[in-house]
Amino acid sequence: MPRFLNTVVINGSLHRPSRTRVLLDEVTQRIAYDVALQTQFIDLVDLVPSIGTALSKEDLNPAAQQALQRIEQADFLIVGAPVFRGSVPGLFKHLFDLIDMDALTAKPVLLAATGGSARHGLVIDHQLRTLFGFFHALSLPAGVYATSGEIQDGKIASEALTARIELVASLSAPVLHGTLNQQRQHIAERAVA
Repeated sequence: MPRFLNTVVINGSLHRPSRTRVLLDEVTQRIAYDVALQTQFIDLVDLVPSIGTALSKEDLNPAAQQALQRIEQADFLIVGAPVFRGSVPGLFKHLFDLIDMDALTAKPVLLAATGGSARHGLVIDHQLRTLFGFFHALSLPAGVYATSGEIQDGKIASEALTARIELVASLSAPVLHGTLNQQRQHIAERAVA
């Protein structure tokens, strides 16, 4: 019986260190208080040399191919991207252009983003939700957006952001427990058959 959700956290930032990674780390840790996660991280900055020149999966180097495979095989995705000039980085979108069209169907996805100001906060609903809607993924009901002022020196520096992370985690937990229970039921049914 599965005891953990195979979770892949995707950091769409092209920089290291990354405020987006700080946010994703905090969200992942908070969700892990309520739901058992087996977590793997994928940082887009590590894949840039291969992703940037790839027109298909076959063009990717082995590390990038493995990253795509981990995304496609995950039970749960936590996805975050920085916002530049009202949009996510093109290479972040291109990473998902290479994902199999049916691989994310019904997969729960928690969406996160970071940006310089509150002006970009709607990127979660206007871009990320539509991207994962295309894949028929199950975007969780609330995402979390953080401004550069809310993450300082590699740490969450805002009580309001901490409260939003708590809210996102509490809203996500029932869906994730349901996903884990569904997996257990499928395994039990296969064992009986």
